[in-house]
Amino acid sequence: MRSLILTGVAVLALTAGAVPDARAQGQLFLYNWSNYTSPELLKKFEADTGITVTLDVYDSNETLLAKMQAGGGGYDVVVPSGYMVEIMAQEGLLQDVDVKDMPNFKNVTGVHVSPFFDPDRQYSAPYLWGTTGFSYDAERVPGGSLPDTWQSFFEPATELDRNVAALNDEVELWNAASYYLGVDKCTEDSADAQKILALLEAQKPHLALYQSDGTVERMAAGEVIMHQQWNGAAHRTKEQRPSVTYVYPREGLTFWNDNMAIPADAPNPENAKTFLNWMMAPENIAMASNFAGYMNAIQGSDQHMDGSLADDPAVNTPEELTDRFRPDVSCSAESRELRNRVWTRLKR
Repeated sequence: MRSLILTGVAVLALTAGAVPDARAQGQLFLYNWSNYTSPELLKKFEADTGITVTLDVYDSNETLLAKMQAGGGGYDVVVPSGYMVEIMAQEGLLQDVDVKDMPNFKNVTGVHVSPFFDPDRQYSAPYLWGTTGFSYDAERVPGGSLPDTWQSFFEPATELDRNVAALNDEVELWNAASYYLGVDKCTEDSADAQKILALLEAQKPHLALYQSDGTVERMAAGEVIMHQQWNGAAHRTKEQRPSVTYVYPREGLTFWNDNMAIPADAPNPENAKTFLNWMMAPENIAMASNFAGYMNAIQGSDQHMDGSLADDPAVNTPEELTDRFRPDVSCSAESRELRNRVWTRLKR
């Protein structure tokens, strides 16, 4: 899902809004979260297959969904989170390609074989997985540490005023607020929504910004002291600023899975299938993990992965903290509408 800033890469496009025009044989149009695709991995895929990749980027599942619903197609592979796979499949936006029958699906392990959002793996192949918590610079907070609670983020100390950033993501912010308040994140109760809105509106004046792009660079440069972050982004931040700490809030945090899927109107579906199968090879998905800082679902990939991932508790969660994980679930249409109304009110 996730730290967002564009990097140079041997691909044909790197703009969030561009829709590819060319439809030549031997091409693949990939639509992924920004700074979530290894340039070296794409070079290897092109060398291995002869298929040329064009990469466009987005900053949230909702951006992806809106683009697909509006007919902004032209992509062969997209990378929705688990709950969004279910929504897109229900809306007929994804092809049923029986991923479970692909040769390299044998490498998929654990809960990723039959996830709640695609139990038969008809529509999606696993990409990377992680969590959404928050990070802070221990050298710049009062006393050198903060309590492991969402209160530290939603009700920051006076010294951190205007030095805290939130993700510009309605799902991630809503979920975090719901965990802190003890509210069901899939609530359909307007009273619960009002509690969440009140919390977010009280926090808003103390934030530096809402932004999902550049969380790594922003924290590493010291532009803010605390940032709601995905754990892989926190890992990459810590590589540049070792004093950064990633927090697993005691109230809970979202455990998510990102997946590769093929849009219903994909111009190059066979190339897309080739890409999904190729990505389920251990040595290939390991390149994605090493670049983005997230774990994957492929058995044997650990033999190709950077040891720093295993050594960082932001990525390799301590066993005693795994009970804080809250699964990424698909909420009802009524709940999603309630959440969207809160987000619209907050951002007006």
